[in-house]
Amino acid sequence: MKNAMSVDLEDWFCVNSLRKVIRKDNWDKCELRVVESTQRILQLFRKHNAEATFFVLGWIAERVPDLIREVEQQGHEIATHGYSHSLLTEMTPESFEEDLQQALKLTRNCADRKILGFRAPSFTITEKTLWALDILVKNGIRYDSSIFPIGFHPDYGMRHAPLSIHELNGSIIEVPLSCVEVLGRRIPCAGGGYFRVFPYPLTKFLLKSCNSKGRPAIFYLHPWELDPEHPRVNLPWHRTFRHYWNLDKTARRLEKLLTDFEFTSIRKVLRL
Repeated sequence: MKNAMSVDLEDWFCVNSLRKVIRKDNWDKCELRVVESTQRILQLFRKHNAEATFFVLGWIAERVPDLIREVEQQGHEIATHGYSHSLLTEMTPESFEEDLQQALKLTRNCADRKILGFRAPSFTITEKTLWALDILVKNGIRYDSSIFPIGFHPDYGMRHAPLSIHELNGSIIEVPLSCVEVLGRRIPCAGGGYFRVFPYPLTKFLLKSCNSKGRPAIFYLHPWELDPEHPRVNLPWHRTFRHYWNLDKTARRLEKLLTDFEFTSIRKVLRL
């Protein structure tokens, strides 16, 4: 089965875990490492003939447009991750649409194909922010990949959301991040921190379980997760664990994953 690989294309200082330590106003003062870390990912994708969807942060597209062009030239899909990595749960419909339009304008300048997909920063399309779906459709977005169908995470998740790809509001396709139900509990196997924390054999088992139920896995990672040398900042212990754990193993695990499973873009999984 062809699974969907995705990359949230942002740099190490853009993530939600660091926002109380590194403010957006100071992003331009941080070391930009996204080009080299993205090249590592592209190299692995080429080696294993894998395609992916890159959800590009508009702030990154504004600064390294040639990187976005190179990603597309290598056969990958370009989608949008918004402009400022602001959480939808902290935005108004007006500020969200402004942020989305800014991101689309910048990213479209770097891509030849139409941008069809969106992923909210930190998966913050929840029950409280479903108003964003109409704004996405209004701005030409065909699918969203923001909903994590879990209920235990403090920042995101929709406990009772479907596990399979489905239509929302009759107007947009939802591509939820992958989870598997085990003994009545939903276990995420979609990548990111879960990929670094879980032993690889567990990830492999869960992804195979997902496929055995007829569902393509929807997997994601960030370029900084293949960059164990990126700067470290002082964080509470739980955020330190979540952000830095096993960064030195991500590249090797990703290579195993690309060997064990076939991956393509979300656009191709959806046949758009």
